[in-house]
Amino acid sequence: MKINSVNIIVPLKNEEKGIKDLVENLTPILDKIDKQTNITLIDDHSSDQTWNILKQYEQKFDFIKIYKNENLSGFGNALRFGINKNHDDAIIFYMGDCADSPGDIIEYVKYLDQGYDCVFGSRFIKGSKLYDYPLVKLIINRLVNNFIRLLFLIKYNDITNAFKAYTKEVLNQTSPIISEHFNIGTEISLRSIIRGYKYKVIPTSWTDRKKGKSKFQMKEMKNRYLFTIFFVFLEKILLRKDIRVKKIIANTKDIHKN
Repeated sequence: MKINSVNIIVPLKNEEKGIKDLVENLTPILDKIDKQTNITLIDDHSSDQTWNILKQYEQKFDFIKIYKNENLSGFGNALRFGINKNHDDAIIFYMGDCADSPGDIIEYVKYLDQGYDCVFGSRFIKGSKLYDYPLVKLIINRLVNNFIRLLFLIKYNDITNAFKAYTKEVLNQTSPIISEHFNIGTEISLRSIIRGYKYKVIPTSWTDRKKGKSKFQMKEMKNRYLFTIFFVFLEKILLRKDIRVKKIIANTKDIHKN
């Protein structure tokens, strides 16, 4: 079933220097997507001029919606707040640092239209492009993602990548989402996979941010990622029957809708 509308959700924390580039990079992409497309910008308790700048863009463009994160501060909390505000058929998670190529969004929408429930970007497969990725971060990334791949017996090799697309149905079926920080991307994608949703992996491009400061802190995130990985793994093992039943019910509802 084709989707009719898309919502690009972007959490932002102290990104006053990069908002202009973000909007200018995303806006041309909307003209290339033959659907109603909205951009939702979530201010995650910023202490700079982020909110005031967002208000200016909301007044300028009718496709931009802005909110202040009413949850506790955290990338995941801001994203969950945006998900709860969503009314579109599909959601694309995009990073406020503009590191991911906005052109890849077009491919995400194309595969959602082909019937995939999720589209996952990978920065580490043939066709992907990676520029200025910090060496230490790259080594840790590869170790963690290969560990996840082997634990869950999947081929997808960039689970920690937050740049992903989901239908609204998938997000409804994977709730409640518990991650409050950057580990939310890992949680939702793994829970989607163990529930048997159809997903497509495509090569994406990534370039290190040029403005502002990264909010990702490896020391703080280490335990959060480990908790998420083992939480979903236990869910897969202990709730296998329940997950299968929920999937059957969801498929039955889809059949009746069509």
